[in-house]
Amino acid sequence: MTAVTPHWWEVQILCDPTLEETVFWRLDSFGSQGTASQQRGTARLVQAYFPQHRLELLDLSALALGIKQDALCSDVQPPQVSWSLIDEEDWSRSWKQHWQPEPVGDRLLVTPAWLDPPADNQRLVLRLDPGVAFGTGAHPTTQLCLESLEMRLADHPESVTLADIGCGSGILSIAALLLGAHRVYAADIDDLAVESARSNRAINQLDEDRLVLIHGGLEALTSVVDRPVDGVVCNILAEVILDLIPQLDRLTGPSCWGIFSGILIDQSKLVAETLDQHGWVVATLWRRQEWCCLNVRRSPT
Repeated sequence: MTAVTPHWWEVQILCDPTLEETVFWRLDSFGSQGTASQQRGTARLVQAYFPQHRLELLDLSALALGIKQDALCSDVQPPQVSWSLIDEEDWSRSWKQHWQPEPVGDRLLVTPAWLDPPADNQRLVLRLDPGVAFGTGAHPTTQLCLESLEMRLADHPESVTLADIGCGSGILSIAALLLGAHRVYAADIDDLAVESARSNRAINQLDEDRLVLIHGGLEALTSVVDRPVDGVVCNILAEVILDLIPQLDRLTGPSCWGIFSGILIDQSKLVAETLDQHGWVVATLWRRQEWCCLNVRRSPT
């Protein structure tokens, strides 16, 4: 039997009827390709459909956050928002036709694993087959992180050891190693993400002792890392980053730096304040669309 590849995100919002028009506006602003609505008890169930290659999990989380904030502003019960991938037989063929090699920053070329880079390419080739629901490098937060890594690893990267928390497809870890880092410890709580990262490690012909993959969160990561890392990269959601910040002492030393993204602009102040409270200084804030990336370092003692 031929495997079927997911192609569409189906988003379901169970909400107060008075919120329905606002929900439709939010869905439209994110590029919905179709919507439906039905009565579900005293609530409305709104369904929307998005091409999978246009939205990543961070976008879906931002959509859910916006809808819930709309409910709070309207003084109604926060809605229930969920999403899943539904199948379409030609998803793989269609999606691969739309993804081409993409330069990021000054040195990297993110390239689909099934394509050759251009003949005149002078960049470091990062080959990627993200699998289901993992990023391709096109998302603004991923690009901000890749550009930040390029800056951080511009000089003498050969002794630098990093931790990649919430590694997903492994794109940031692989980029760090291509840019010259010594070793990356990459962790994710999703076993499918770890499997995707493992596949991409092989595609890029990286040794297992340079890209160490860990299934789990910070606890599992700290049990494997035998000394403080020089840098931390974390491209997840602001809510998760806020929970991680107080625990980073277990992983980092006094001269450590960090790259934190997956943060919406209006969440950046809270994240920066929390970092400051736990001994970090925000050196720069880079912005792209509604997202931002914080480049931070340890506060001087």
